[in-house]
Amino acid sequence: MTTFTIGDVTITKITELEATGDTELMLPDATPQAVRQVTWLHPHYATEDGLLKTSIHAFAVVTPTRRIIVDTGLGNHKMGRPVPAWNGMTGTFLQDLTDAGFPPDGIDTVLCTHLHVDHAGWDTRLVHGQWVPTFPNARHVFARTEFEHAEAAPGHGTAELFADSVTPLVQAGLVDLVPANEQVTPEIQMVPTPGHTPGHVSILIESRGERALITGDFIHHPVQLARPSWTSAGDHDPGRAATTRRVVLEELARTRTLLIGTHFPGPTAGYVIPDGDDTYRLQSLA
Repeated sequence: MTTFTIGDVTITKITELEATGDTELMLPDATPQAVRQVTWLHPHYATEDGLLKTSIHAFAVVTPTRRIIVDTGLGNHKMGRPVPAWNGMTGTFLQDLTDAGFPPDGIDTVLCTHLHVDHAGWDTRLVHGQWVPTFPNARHVFARTEFEHAEAAPGHGTAELFADSVTPLVQAGLVDLVPANEQVTPEIQMVPTPGHTPGHVSILIESRGERALITGDFIHHPVQLARPSWTSAGDHDPGRAATTRRVVLEELARTRTLLIGTHFPGPTAGYVIPDGDDTYRLQSLA
């Protein structure tokens, strides 16, 4: 468990799954030979042999008035997922979340950066053969553009995600569809970062003059700081995703904003530092 503090806000990472290598779906260009050329990735973000390290985790965000989960990972017992290892999971995520001080009943807001299977799976859990809300007292906040696109044009397991993890929330009356730049609390704002999906958002946290940005999937791995043009096989619009990444990284590099990666392993967070022409490196907190 890792916790970051931004002014009056705390952000706690709760890990569901970690993996090394097998980057075909995430970043096809990240061959071991290409990754080894980015020497600062080792040891936190890649092996000495050039295999990427990745993580699937959620962030529990506590403000003076709210208890929020940002992205909820894969979930247990879910099927029809595009990665075989993600099907039928029986992990300890909910217990780990509770042990960290965030029992599901105490969460009042769930924010999903986008509606892919590894970001909204724990929105529900299986109880007596039925999918029920995991966080029954929480409003589940989705960017309207994201929700409408995912509902109309499902892919990469999104149809299955809607069936087992999203539709039960709608039926329970727990969903709020909002603009992609929604101000959730005085400290928390959704920021449009489209490309990976049309309505993708990142989560900006500002408090007492300090700033952090939870990425979602506008960037999947720290290697993309050094290689902003590398896109994901899951990107809806690869060109727009690369443009978004360059624009956001440039802003992060000049604003001293802590970058907190939704799939970054190890230290998970750091500051974006210029490192060449249109390239950057991550000054990690480790």
